[in-house]
Amino acid sequence: MPGARLSQQDRQAIASGLAEGLDYAAIARRIARPTSTVTREIARNGGPARYRAESAQRATARRARRRPGAARLPEGAGVTDGRDPAAIAEFTGRFADLLVHLGLPRMVARVLSCLYVTDSGSLTAGELVQRLGVSPASVSKAVGYLEGQELIRRVRDEHGRRESYLIDDDVWYRSMLASAQRNALLAEFTRDGAGLLGTATPAGERLGTAAVFLAEIGTDLARAVERRRSANAPRR
Repeated sequence: MPGARLSQQDRQAIASGLAEGLDYAAIARRIARPTSTVTREIARNGGPARYRAESAQRATARRARRRPGAARLPEGAGVTDGRDPAAIAEFTGRFADLLVHLGLPRMVARVLSCLYVTDSGSLTAGELVQRLGVSPASVSKAVGYLEGQELIRRVRDEHGRRESYLIDDDVWYRSMLASAQRNALLAEFTRDGAGLLGTATPAGERLGTAAVFLAEIGTDLARAVERRRSANAPRR
């Protein structure tokens, strides 16, 4: 079932598909899963040449046992509203795994996923420590990284005594806009390099081509983000 954990049979089908030379999309269709799920499963278990269903199953079980706070939610969370706490915890863990696969540090990914699945979108440092089962220093370092990337913001209660970390509706807007700005910086840097090396040289031409590409991608991304934000503004 899409969204549930891969079973032993799923992993055997993945191994069989690899042996038959199928691509990831074909394997995903065979087991009725997203291609991204198959890609992550193979990448984290040795790659296409070394993937083995039995060892992948054992590795997954080990990760589930040692993942701190994998099933830690506040007592009673998800019960009165009909949601399954174990399923939410499992999804949160998979969300963190995906963010790690996309390049975030493990603790940063765990903090971000924990905030994202919280209805309020806001938790204190103490609540994050309790939910994740980690040290305050680990949480502090992770939230510092996320603040630096403008993925979360720090807020205080009306009395100014309690500080929380908030993820709001604009998180992906800010993230994508930051990505566009990074592309613009890279474009400027490579353009300078092209001028330094000479646009008529192979190296200069290579950097010049990169500069044009990065500038266009950054501009297109910024326009798309602003267009989508404007379209969503009335609903928000």
